[in-house]
Amino acid sequence: MIGELLQGLDYFGTAVFAVSGALVADRKRMDLMGFLILGTVTGIGGGTLRDLLLDRPVFWLTQWEYLVITAVLAIATFYVSNPFKRRANWLLWADAVGLAAFCVIGTQIALSMHASPMIAVMMGIMTATFGGLIRDVLAGEPPLLLHREIYASAALAGGVVYVLFAHWLAWSIAGVILGFAVTLAVRGLGIRYHWHLPSAGR
Repeated sequence: MIGELLQGLDYFGTAVFAVSGALVADRKRMDLMGFLILGTVTGIGGGTLRDLLLDRPVFWLTQWEYLVITAVLAIATFYVSNPFKRRANWLLWADAVGLAAFCVIGTQIALSMHASPMIAVMMGIMTATFGGLIRDVLAGEPPLLLHREIYASAALAGGVVYVLFAHWLAWSIAGVILGFAVTLAVRGLGIRYHWHLPSAGR
């Protein structure tokens, strides 16, 4: 049951991230290929880098449905971008759900590869945030990951909670649920109350 739930959330996160990448392409007035590239790298970029660093088969080479999801959503955004723009606030919260799902999934995969808890948390953060980092670099935008916004720190909190419950206490189901919930709650509170981390000179 937990595996099916995580798989569904993984698909959902991929779809939401693909739309967010395509919306950046729309803002930059790119052509269809630009939409496809930004949508794809945002949806699968973090997981790809995670798999390469963990020396495991890159997931989308065998699970082709991830490429279909990113391509379909990128093309749909190219032709019908206005509905997505009008739901920018909804997409922000949907992105938070994707962040939480990718954080838990990335941490879980790293632990299954016998990575240390610290490395597993780093892989969770990378899975959740590096697709957006690649998107921003390709689009010539300041990376969200380097802003004061509560984003990577939310994934850090969720990853630590997952490791605590799933790895050290061996409560796998609790780890998935609480790791997801903590990531979503921290990111959600940051969105709702405009929380920011301290920055230099402040």
